[in-house]
Amino acid sequence: MTSIGWLTKVPIAHRGLHDLNRMRWENTLSAFDAAASAGFAIECDVHLSADGKAVVFHDGTLDRVTGQQGNIDELTAKQAGKLRVGGTDDHVPTLEESLKLIAGRVPIVIELKGIPGRDDGLVKAVADDLAGYGGQAAIMSFDHHLIRLFDKDAPGIPAGLTAEGLRVQELEAHFSMLAHGIDFVSYNVHHLENRFVEFVRERLGLPVISWTVRSFDDKAVSDAHVDQITFEGFDPRTA
Repeated sequence: MTSIGWLTKVPIAHRGLHDLNRMRWENTLSAFDAAASAGFAIECDVHLSADGKAVVFHDGTLDRVTGQQGNIDELTAKQAGKLRVGGTDDHVPTLEESLKLIAGRVPIVIELKGIPGRDDGLVKAVADDLAGYGGQAAIMSFDHHLIRLFDKDAPGIPAGLTAEGLRVQELEAHFSMLAHGIDFVSYNVHHLENRFVEFVRERLGLPVISWTVRSFDDKAVSDAHVDQITFEGFDPRTA
């Protein structure tokens, strides 16, 4: 099991410290620099570009964030980098660019966004970017087919399961992923508490973080059941 005590030390800014996409947008270098400057850890999302690079972007499609049509995985990293985010000066960055900017100032948790049949090499691309990185970093995913590759393609990198749901079949699917050596769990704050999270924390002794906390009421729920928040839209340190 990989040491990951640092994961729960400080609140984690969801897609960086953005302002709900008014002036400083999610998953941009500006949002990452703001989070690092404020001392918050950073969560970000990555997709695989057409030329096999990890690019920082949440959606599969381009329209919401860039106003363009098409899919992020159909662009090369260079093409993605020419797109402006939300009409601002920020561009769609690569993971490599983001890590260079963050430079170990705060931890980073990277969520891998899979597209089955179109994401071969994503785990390896992220691992390659992290190979020379000196800061604290972890990877995680909703996608079970990617998690099954973590041990082989990203050995030694702290790895987690992103999850949600309260139905029996959903919880059982989460339990099945414990066989793949995960080091932590990130769970939907609106689906706390549940027996899977309780088992992971109390029986396995693994850290659990929550997503996405958008108010002090959400934070109170999270604080009662897991170890740290992933937040946006407010400053959790101002209560």
